[in-house]
Amino acid sequence: MMLNSFGGAFRSAAEFLKTKQSITMKIKILNLYACLGGNRYKWDEVHDNIEVTAVEIDEELARLYKERFPNDAVVVGDAHQYLLDHYKEFDFIWSSPPCPTHSRLAQSNKNKIKMKYPDMSLYQEIIFLDKIFSGKYVVENVIPYYQPLIPGQKRGRHLYWSNIAIPNFKARHIQISIGKNEVKNLCDFHDYNFYQYKGCQRLDKIARNLVDYNAGKIIFKQVVDVILQKPTKQVGLFESCNF
Repeated sequence: MMLNSFGGAFRSAAEFLKTKQSITMKIKILNLYACLGGNRYKWDEVHDNIEVTAVEIDEELARLYKERFPNDAVVVGDAHQYLLDHYKEFDFIWSSPPCPTHSRLAQSNKNKIKMKYPDMSLYQEIIFLDKIFSGKYVVENVIPYYQPLIPGQKRGRHLYWSNIAIPNFKARHIQISIGKNEVKNLCDFHDYNFYQYKGCQRLDKIARNLVDYNAGKIIFKQVVDVILQKPTKQVGLFESCNF
């Protein structure tokens, strides 16, 4: 007798074959604003048949990403435009648009820095993915200094917009101490040597903005379960709001 993963018998050989195929199916993923792949770091531990295309505009970050994930396709270019041009090619899309114009840190420094309008491409992508894209998606960003224009799912210090229910998890935190040890501590936290970067951006900025790999792994497991049709809760964007 063939048993399924829940201990029950398969109703037919066809059901067994379908389940086997779903477990081994290739999942095509688009990883936008990929940076150094913090979100992507543990994905292979979740599902061993993934095809990832990463888009990053900083050539040095893209080079280091390719070194870290040699099997991924890496595109140096505008992630916002790449999404519009290629969204139909993927089963799952993760987007982490730049956060500085939305962050509460920006508001707290409003008398010290030249302020910019909040970058509305964040909400363009959320609406586009929710209403146009037929696959699963996650958009990640900081909790903004204003009431979010589209409510998201709050986990730790971040907001996620998605057409899946983001699992509740205890976010890892690091106490960022400004100074000479900050980047070193973030190297330990992210399990990555940021000192390899030789580009134009500040190391502390890159290290602070990298998505925590544990959050990336937990969320990706939920995505895979949904795609493979394992029992889990699925929701629409406006049903999933808790912020």
